[in-house]
Amino acid sequence: MSTLVSLARAQAVDVGRAQPVATVRHVHLSGRPMMFVPLALAGEACAPLAAMVGDHPRAPQLLVVTQPRNRTQRFGFAAELADIVVPYIEGYLGDVEILPGSGRREPRTRCADAPQILMPNRAGVSFARLLGRSTRFRRAEGDYAVPATVPVLGRWLTFLAERAEYPGSCLMLAATDMLTMHWATGQSPVEDLNLAALLGWIDPPDGRTGPEAALAAEDPVRWPPAGPATDPTFDNEVLARLIAAGNQAAASGDDRAERRARVALEQALASQLAPTWRLLWRAADLLRGLPPGGHVAARWDADKDAVTWHAGQLRDGGPPQPRRDSAVTAARRLARLERVQAACAAQRAFDDPLVMAEHRLTGEAFAGEVVAVEPGRLDTSGRRAKLRPRVTVRTWDPVLVDEGAALISPARPRQDARVVSVANAADGQPAQVVLELAGGMGHGRTAPAGTIPEVGDFDCYATFSDGYQPPPAFPELEQTPWTHGGPPVPYQPVPYQPTDEEAQEEWS
Repeated sequence: MSTLVSLARAQAVDVGRAQPVATVRHVHLSGRPMMFVPLALAGEACAPLAAMVGDHPRAPQLLVVTQPRNRTQRFGFAAELADIVVPYIEGYLGDVEILPGSGRREPRTRCADAPQILMPNRAGVSFARLLGRSTRFRRAEGDYAVPATVPVLGRWLTFLAERAEYPGSCLMLAATDMLTMHWATGQSPVEDLNLAALLGWIDPPDGRTGPEAALAAEDPVRWPPAGPATDPTFDNEVLARLIAAGNQAAASGDDRAERRARVALEQALASQLAPTWRLLWRAADLLRGLPPGGHVAARWDADKDAVTWHAGQLRDGGPPQPRRDSAVTAARRLARLERVQAACAAQRAFDDPLVMAEHRLTGEAFAGEVVAVEPGRLDTSGRRAKLRPRVTVRTWDPVLVDEGAALISPARPRQDARVVSVANAADGQPAQVVLELAGGMGHGRTAPAGTIPEVGDFDCYATFSDGYQPPPAFPELEQTPWTHGGPPVPYQPVPYQPTDEEAQEEWS
């Protein structure tokens, strides 16, 4: 937990309301997101119990599994979910935009927009990943066939859940993560996982403080858990009885009794899902009240590229995602995630002065008043004179950079600033940093207006940037080192042949 977030949490306790830790919205919100609130049976890895799903706040669709331990009903649930989710996703694939080529790149097309699924919490995202894994390998033909849409749903859910691991990606988002990225409450991070309590701090009802609203949200009768886990008391006193009644009705062959049991179960599960459904839309409305950050659109473009690529894989008959990545693939993925994480952190700081303040406290950035400028200074050390203006910044921030360090200003990210000298603060005086600027000023010997700071401007410089970082070199899959398992061996199923020794085992 950072210093400013800790301070914001203390202030939230003092004033009785969550405090903002961001001035802009750092996530993209679709104009038509799909809300997905799942419930799973306790004690099972991925036994869907019910779900409320839809893209309109007043038109949720309820899906219920009367016997979650029945595999046929589980895949029937997946088929019903696929009939809702897959058309929603494919509705974005037909409208494309043409991107012009540049250099050696030819023009290409990609989806003009992309789907977005909002989940209540990270546990919901994990449930979607497990559901995708259990369905993407199913076959639409042969023994135990499922509807053709089920494996398609599994591949999309797997893609969206994996994409959710990318920092800045907004194809599948957890509401608790979105809210804690923008507000700090007066409760612990573990308590922030309760969506109702979290929203109680951020937007308490009239006449209540944040702590009072969060305390009321701990009542599982009024605010059931946001899933996929259910309340144990509900499981023992309500759910178990209704499932048993449904089993008894099905065994008796009484259709009317079976319908009554199903209606009672649907009503009970709807009462568990409806409060979270309302909270999801409320969270989205609160976030829409913040202006989007400057780099949000670019990150959404990257999501659209990813959706376009995956849709192409499905269209071209590509195989499902593997159960496990190979050693080289996993290393490449980890390196890519690290690069994306660094770029996203820099973009958030460049977009939001409140986030940048964290880096100023740690010495990774400083901000201050420009007190001197040499706009026409030329560097004549080389064969050609180059325009190299110098600016002097006076700052009260801690300056931990050394001479020669390269810095970036959020106001001019394409311009490099090199530290010429640093006069650190002493005897109550601010520090003064002399910087030499290069790039972003055209090719002439006079800097155009607005390309360099002026005296009196308040400017910020950081030691990090969101620029391109080349990936590290990795061996090809065929050259995987022996320390990591060696080259992958193609899977060749070997039919089982019993032996005489096995017939002597105790279990035989």
